[in-house]
Amino acid sequence: MDLKARLKAYAAALGFDLVGVAAAGPTPAADRYAEWVREGRAATMHYLTRPDAVEKRRDVRNLWPAARSVIVVAVNYDAGDPPAPDAEPSGRVARYAWGEDYHEVIAERLRALLAFLNREAGRPVEGRIYVDTGPVLERAWAVQAGLGWIGRNSMLIHPRLGSWLLLGVLLVDLALEPDEPFRFDHCGTCTRCLEACPTQCIRPDRTLDAERCLSYLTIERREGIPEDLRPALGDWIFGCDICQEVCPWNRRFARPTADPAFQPRPGIPRLSLEAVLRMDEAAFRARFRRSAIRRAKWRGLVRNALIVAGNLRAEKVRPLLEAWRAHPDPMLREHAAWALRAMEGRSPGDPAGVA
Repeated sequence: MDLKARLKAYAAALGFDLVGVAAAGPTPAADRYAEWVREGRAATMHYLTRPDAVEKRRDVRNLWPAARSVIVVAVNYDAGDPPAPDAEPSGRVARYAWGEDYHEVIAERLRALLAFLNREAGRPVEGRIYVDTGPVLERAWAVQAGLGWIGRNSMLIHPRLGSWLLLGVLLVDLALEPDEPFRFDHCGTCTRCLEACPTQCIRPDRTLDAERCLSYLTIERREGIPEDLRPALGDWIFGCDICQEVCPWNRRFARPTADPAFQPRPGIPRLSLEAVLRMDEAAFRARFRRSAIRRAKWRGLVRNALIVAGNLRAEKVRPLLEAWRAHPDPMLREHAAWALRAMEGRSPGDPAGVA
């Protein structure tokens, strides 16, 4: 086998479900990304909107001039349907966070892939690894490397695996033969993801209005969640999978992964509201070590749990809500007061009980 074929075989042995190669150069869809930024769709994620970050995303060689090839990998993280709720009040967690932190898992495997290239290429190979950790448009490069198309919900969709995919990028200073880009759009006239989105955050150009997306609100947003959007969270305490759950490509073709790294940790697919509302920051760090849930931070996860408790009218945790209503943090105090009003069926705008 030639080097690229051996590379793909080794990537599969490492646990990657897909791997493709593109030539380093201008980033596909970079103009659309710049327009998305100019329109203010990134909400408070300022790391996405800095001028230098936008320019680096236009061409991977702006990020690393030595880059010659873009190796894109994908791993299936779907561990099956979430468990049904039981009598214990709980909040749903997006599937990608059920197992180990994918940033660490994929980065470790990409380091092994780079080491393989160093053994097999006949010369030292330098590389740069990106797993949601730098200014690389992973999904655009995945399309360029032949791994699928961008669906209406903005996710990468593969025709045999669906969209339950986590991506990683390895830039190398080695010229490899590029794969053919994926040139088909198989969404057709389907609009199920748009219709199912509880906040209608999916835009016609297959991007998201971040400030309305439940994943942004529950993970990236650091301050309070706007009152008019709180009921839309339902029981989502971390992230959201709705637009993927309704996608026909997932319903028909996705298959559960056997990868040990992405098997559900005990108690994670549905987080106990009582457990979260009793956590301090030290307990949060210990519980979610090597978990993507760390991204929400302790304060954000508690905020989310307060909203979910109100949405579920979870009487069992009412004493905890009362305690949080007296907390020194004004944001958490306000969210606890809102949750108590929601439990009592009062209007969200009713100021009664606000601390």
